[in-house]
Amino acid sequence: EAVETAIKAARKWGYQVKGVADNQAEIIACNGNFAGRTTTIISFSSEPQYKADFGPFTPGFKLVDYGDVDALAAAITPNTVAFIVEPIQGEGGVVVPPEGYLKAAYELCKEHNVLFIADEIQTGFGRTGKLFACEHEGVRPDMVTVGKALSGGFYPVSAVLADKAILGLFKPGDHGSTFGGNPLGAAVARRALKVLVEEDLIARSATLGDYFKGRLERIESSRIKQVRGKGLFIGVVLHESARPFCEALQQRGILCKETHENVIRFAPPLVITREEIDWAMTHIEEVLQD
Repeated sequence: EAVETAIKAARKWGYQVKGVADNQAEIIACNGNFAGRTTTIISFSSEPQYKADFGPFTPGFKLVDYGDVDALAAAITPNTVAFIVEPIQGEGGVVVPPEGYLKAAYELCKEHNVLFIADEIQTGFGRTGKLFACEHEGVRPDMVTVGKALSGGFYPVSAVLADKAILGLFKPGDHGSTFGGNPLGAAVARRALKVLVEEDLIARSATLGDYFKGRLERIESSRIKQVRGKGLFIGVVLHESARPFCEALQQRGILCKETHENVIRFAPPLVITREEIDWAMTHIEEVLQD
């Protein structure tokens, strides 16, 4: 619902503020993205499985290669109202873009009067060692979509963050949802954010993420192609299918997820300890050994 809300807000802003002709608004997204499973959102997915037998799809979207600023520049037209991007592609395989990409894309959007929307649903709230992953490049997006960690994983809560100049365009009756503004959800989210700050979990993610990633990089195994990520959001890219290794780790009490076929994605809770990482590494090393 957060991304759906952001799309509606961006289109409304495009018509009412930018002056795009009715029903001509365009939004640019990236190949390899994952933003949800509603009909509109799968319309800009590049994953065939997510779209199979669900058409026809919502028009008004363009796809460009992730990390390619030149491709983004070429795709922008006078009808472009927004560019939506994950600071790190989670479902895509914990794909970290080239250094400076987010900043360059943000500046390009500013130059062409296009809203920069950061999808921080997976990367937000300390996951990458910053409150929001865009902060690694000093970018303040026009809109940010958040969820998952917003409630500490205990309650289904999502939100869109933006200035009043954008979200203030919604008038009573324009937009809503069955559980929008849920009081319990809001209370859980407020408490989760308080814990995040009071327990200094963002700095913890940065420190222990560096440690965990360093340990993973030192594994001597021909199965491993690359280790990438930021904070406690790490992908181990293999030369073969990742699922058997995720299943083996599950049997040893370690939950991780295969993504994009050959990537093991590690996203442990921010409260994890160095001792727990050391324990996990003994099993990870054994499972990934040649």
